[in-house]
Amino acid sequence: MRQIPLAIGIEAPRTFETFVPGANALAIAHLEALGAQAAPVYLWGGSGAGKTHLLEALVHRLDEQGMRAGWFSAADAAPWAFEDAWSLVVVDNADALDPEQQHAAFSVFVEATTRGVPLVAAGRVPPVDLAVREDLRTRLGWGHVFAVQPLGEAEARATLRRVADQRGIFLSDDVMDYLLTRFARDLKHLVVQLDRLDAFSLSTKRQITVPLLKQMLAEESGR
Repeated sequence: MRQIPLAIGIEAPRTFETFVPGANALAIAHLEALGAQAAPVYLWGGSGAGKTHLLEALVHRLDEQGMRAGWFSAADAAPWAFEDAWSLVVVDNADALDPEQQHAAFSVFVEATTRGVPLVAAGRVPPVDLAVREDLRTRLGWGHVFAVQPLGEAEARATLRRVADQRGIFLSDDVMDYLLTRFARDLKHLVVQLDRLDAFSLSTKRQITVPLLKQMLAEESGR
């Protein structure tokens, strides 16, 4: 019988401080300086680039200042209601909004603009390529648009090494190479793989090696 270890690797809050900037310093600086009456902001990039992390970091910063934000995404059924107490409106996964959600997002956008409340949205494609109603697409694109860049290999390697050290996990260079060449290079995904590997190592009472990693993946694929 295999020992099942307790849950480990609790993810740190998503803040600007825990975001590895890489090539995104300009976008981060703009979001950190965002104030009332600011023009809309749209972040775009592939899955795992860090868009949602930045949105959550912005909301976290407002929360620390005693302000509230409204958060909407493709997971929220329409209609959407605007609240007077909000100092920010966030729309995540803008590229995945259905027609009713697009209508709701447009209404929220107009309401926020009328009240001078900044709106920050994110999606996987730039505004010009959004498959949404034209009035919403043009409004999402008339403010500041930033392409969120994923981590480069050197940055991903250094960050993963730091996270492993913080968790007391030893990663050899060959294990690091295997992780970086066979998995998506976004930090969230890599940390998930790291925690799974650490848990598997504890349950099997074996050191973390490439053979152990391959065994874990084989067993998971066979389920």
